[in-house]
Amino acid sequence: MIVHLVDGTYELFRHFYGLRRFTDGKERRFGAVTGVLNTVLQMIGEGATHLGVATDHVIESFRNELWSGYKTGEGIDPALLAQFEPLEDALRAMGIPVWAMTELEADDALASAATIASQDSRVQKTCIWTPDKDLAQCVREDRIVQIDRRSKVIRDADGVRAKFGVSPELIPDYLALVGDAADGYPGIAGIGPKGAASLLTRYGAIELFPSQVLGERQRLALLFKVLATLRTDAKLFVDVNELEWRGPTAGFPALCERLHAPDLLARARGLGAKSATFLPLRV
Repeated sequence: MIVHLVDGTYELFRHFYGLRRFTDGKERRFGAVTGVLNTVLQMIGEGATHLGVATDHVIESFRNELWSGYKTGEGIDPALLAQFEPLEDALRAMGIPVWAMTELEADDALASAATIASQDSRVQKTCIWTPDKDLAQCVREDRIVQIDRRSKVIRDADGVRAKFGVSPELIPDYLALVGDAADGYPGIAGIGPKGAASLLTRYGAIELFPSQVLGERQRLALLFKVLATLRTDAKLFVDVNELEWRGPTAGFPALCERLHAPDLLARARGLGAKSATFLPLRV
């Protein structure tokens, strides 16, 4: 069994701005939602049988209380923000498990879901579909991998080491040192990617650094590490069979009507009828 975990927030952004490039700002009201649903159906059509989608129901999380500069919903296009909840409703109607996060973030949900799935002996591989750097910390050899849809790169533990110069377990330390502009924390001044990888290779986790390496900045680095460390304790599901797609729900036709997407309904129904005969999506 292969479990597929999708970063719904990333996919919504991707489709929203992808459509905007081609529609000159005149995209359909729920165009990005329809785009994400089609992406998930494409995965199912290629053989995905067990999957779930994580979303940021709100952008803010517990991390905003720890660092005032952490990312917020400020500046997000209102037309994009208005599609967050409709996406969650649409995915549920299509029969897809959705983890809409409030105190935690979608990335925490992906990390938690990967942890739960990896503890089941029936799961051969867990695929996390997102390019976000912080999810690289969840990779475990070739059993939990990260997939970047844009570059079509499948990154196992060796791939993480090749890209960042450190093992997956040290990604929070790496990000603490170099910073993450997307999440709103700057890292430690004067330490770039190569310097961070060198320090972590030499000393290990930031907690193990000799006091003279960072000096008074070590406390700040440890705070950034807390921001970069994904939570893995969210109670999202008990059994991976809860992630098995069995076709759209009875409410999906009405949902497609609201989205003005009759083709989506036909596609989902067709895949639902064939789902029992699918072969697992191979990655």
